[in-house]
Amino acid sequence: MRAQFVLSEIGVGLRRNLTMTFAVIVSVALSLALFGGSLLMREQASTMKGYWYDKVNVSIYLCNKTDAESFPSCAKGAATEDQKKEIRADLEKMSVVQKVQFETADEAYKHYKEQFDKKSPIAGFVTPDQMQESFRVKLKDPTKFEVISTAFSQRPGVQMVQDQKDVLSNLFNLVNGMNYAALGVMALMLVVALMLIVNTVRVSAFSRRRETGIMRLVGASSFYIQIPFIMEAAFAGLLGAGLACVLLVAGHYFLVNNWLVDQIDLIQFIGWDAVLAKLPLVLAIGLLMPALAAFAALRKYLKV
Repeated sequence: MRAQFVLSEIGVGLRRNLTMTFAVIVSVALSLALFGGSLLMREQASTMKGYWYDKVNVSIYLCNKTDAESFPSCAKGAATEDQKKEIRADLEKMSVVQKVQFETADEAYKHYKEQFDKKSPIAGFVTPDQMQESFRVKLKDPTKFEVISTAFSQRPGVQMVQDQKDVLSNLFNLVNGMNYAALGVMALMLVVALMLIVNTVRVSAFSRRRETGIMRLVGASSFYIQIPFIMEAAFAGLLGAGLACVLLVAGHYFLVNNWLVDQIDLIQFIGWDAVLAKLPLVLAIGLLMPALAAFAALRKYLKV
C-alpha cells in the first residue's frame, strides 16, 4: 500500500465533505469534553468525600439561656456544669467514639466570625451569649450516628444532636446530579457524532464510487479501499478530541483555578495531575471511536 496514495485520498475526502467534517469535529469535541468533565466531576466528588468524611463530626449542642422559648428540650434553662460532665463521661465510655472535644460559646463565636463575618449581613447582631456550647464527637465509624443521637438527643441540657455528614450529603448529591446530567448530554452528543460520522463516510464513499469501482476491478482488497475513509474519520475524530482536551484544560484553568478556588474556600479542588491524566483517554477515544464507526459503516456500504 502506498502511503502517498492513502494520504492524497484522505485530503480529497476532507475537501469534498468539509462542512460535514467540521460538524463531526465539533460534535466529537463537545461529547468528549462532557465525558472528560464527568470523569473529573466524579473524581472531585470522591476527593471531597475522602477529605470531609475524614473530618466529619457529630455535634451535640447544649442549651443556653436564650433557648428556653425556641426549644422545648431547653425549657429548664441552660445546661448545668453537672450535665456537661455527665455527657462527657458517657461519651468517653462509648466504644464508637474516637475523640471528644468541647467547644465553648466564645470559641463558637470566634469560629462563626472567622467564617461568616464578611459574608453574613446579620453577623454584627450575633453575640457570644447567643452561641451554643457543644461537644464535637469524632466517631470511629461515621455511620454510627444513630447510636449517639439515640443516647443524647433527649438528655436534659441538650438542644439537638446534629450529624454533619447529612449536611455534606446534600452537597455530594448535587455534585452527583450534575455528573449524571453531564453524562446524559454526553450520550446524546455521542449519538449525534456517530450518526454524523456514518453519514459523512457514506457521502464520501458515494462521491468516490467510480474510483472504488475501478480499484475493485484491478484487484484491490476491501481493506485497501476502506483505509482512506477510515483514516478520514479517525483524523476528524482526533481533531475533535484535541479540541475537547483544550476545552478541559481551559475549563480547569479559568473556571476552577481562577474563579472557584477564590469563591469557595471550603472545597479541596482536584489538581492538574487529575486533568492531565484524563487527556490520553480522551484522545484515544476520539481516535478509535470514529475509525470503528467508519469501518462498521463501510463493511456494508462497500460490499460487492
